[in-house]
Amino acid sequence: MPTKNTVRYFDVPAYYHVYNRGAGKQPIFLDDRDRKKFISLLQRHLDPNDKSMRGDGYEYPKYKVKLVAYCLMPNHFHLLLYQEDEITAISEFMKSLLTAYTMYFNLRHKSFGHLFQGVYRAARVTEESYLIHITRYIHMNPRYYLRYKWSSIAVYLGDVAPAWLHPGLVETASAEQYRQFLAEYEGRKAELELLKEQLAI
Repeated sequence: MPTKNTVRYFDVPAYYHVYNRGAGKQPIFLDDRDRKKFISLLQRHLDPNDKSMRGDGYEYPKYKVKLVAYCLMPNHFHLLLYQEDEITAISEFMKSLLTAYTMYFNLRHKSFGHLFQGVYRAARVTEESYLIHITRYIHMNPRYYLRYKWSSIAVYLGDVAPAWLHPGLVETASAEQYRQFLAEYEGRKAELELLKEQLAI
């Protein structure tokens, strides 16, 4: 039986909520160095201005994927991605991202085998009006989400976005209105936990 939200074929143009967790719910980020590495990989493959070079002297590939929102938790991550016209863009990007991070993690922490629990999950966002709700779910994963350093929430609350992040794809109005939008959800923690359970996180 197929695993829920395991996408074999992506569509274009389309938004996807992509997420994965550590095998056996093990941590995939042990410290800030790990989190910084993961973010540097996002930048390496999504920032058109990034000129990082591979060992063979060629630049790392750039993928026609736009990152809309993200959050890194100790044993899982969330990405909201958009691909416009290249149907394999997300799948190729995710393969490069997770392969590179797994190699880094295993080398640094002297571990072996699979880091992630199988294939990443991807749920298509069928209504653009729902995008803002997905960003809220992603940003409110941490307990102290307003002060959380390892998500895109600061950009949604007024900070300047890096070149590899595209919050403008979501109609969020002003930073203050987005803050209010987050606050409205504070009393719905049970619903948030149920959504996590449905996403098998």
